[in-house]
Amino acid sequence: MQKRIPLLLGGAAALATMAVFVQRRTRKTEYENPPLGRFVEVDGIRLHYIERGEGQPVVMLHGNGTMAEELDVSGVLDAAAERYRVIAFDRPGYGYSDRPRMTIWSPLAQAKLLCKALQQLGVEQPVVVGHSWGTMVAMAMALEQPEYVQSLVLLSGYYYPMPRLDVVLSSPPALPILGDLMRHTISPWFGRMLWPVMIRKLFAPADTTERFKAMYPVWMSLRPSQLRATTEEIALMIPSAYNLSHRYGELKMPVVIMAGAADLHVIPKLHSERLHEELPQSALILVPGVGHMVQHSAPQEVMAAIDQAVNRIPLVRAMAGDAIMQAAR
Repeated sequence: MQKRIPLLLGGAAALATMAVFVQRRTRKTEYENPPLGRFVEVDGIRLHYIERGEGQPVVMLHGNGTMAEELDVSGVLDAAAERYRVIAFDRPGYGYSDRPRMTIWSPLAQAKLLCKALQQLGVEQPVVVGHSWGTMVAMAMALEQPEYVQSLVLLSGYYYPMPRLDVVLSSPPALPILGDLMRHTISPWFGRMLWPVMIRKLFAPADTTERFKAMYPVWMSLRPSQLRATTEEIALMIPSAYNLSHRYGELKMPVVIMAGAADLHVIPKLHSERLHEELPQSALILVPGVGHMVQHSAPQEVMAAIDQAVNRIPLVRAMAGDAIMQAAR
């Protein structure tokens, strides 16, 4: 036992050093990356959002692990703001938005909160654009308030409950107590070391854009608060898709489904193509040579999809092939 004491003390000292580093790095990162937008408070929860442009409301929801600023970095937010009133939220726990612990932040819980926020901001009949995990929130908004949401644009979505290795590997930091310890010590370190590999996989087979590498604030995604949101949503991913997938047939508004044809993170054939088959009013756009981060690798195609949804161009099965061919050209 006495031989173990130095090891235990050394381990405790190492964790304490890591905790001090993480705390200082978090403060430095937030100082260097202040909020880009405004705040709205709903049910005692403060949400941060970026708003630009005028006209038809277009609401953008980022995926897991990122924040609204990632959509800004892609260039799609500014491109859309040239024609529309764009509102991009930091979903609960991301960026500068709150994420109270007492709530299980399922897609439905987030949808209810965001719909209230939009109504408080005077937004009516929005087109809702979701990427990755954000597609489940977008669909939950449409399912909860079908008369409120005009149409959907779903990018690189995970729609059906299927086993994923990342759920097993990445969920421990979401656990109480142990997860808190991990997020304030070792998780940000490991996250930073693995970041280049994870990003390459998300962009593959396309190259990571220079704009993303230069402008996205990596350490904002590695703060303990945001890691809690990220790992909780990884753990919620499969049950959330299971709960929502039984209701997809209730969606009657126009839906544009887009994915990178070579997405290695969420296989289009298992998700986007299957959802398209289930929704007769949908159009499917598969962009060749593009992976999961379609908004960065194919921003013009994403803007065309948003225009299609805003203008309520009839989405029938006959158009889906045309949409795919247009993306290929």
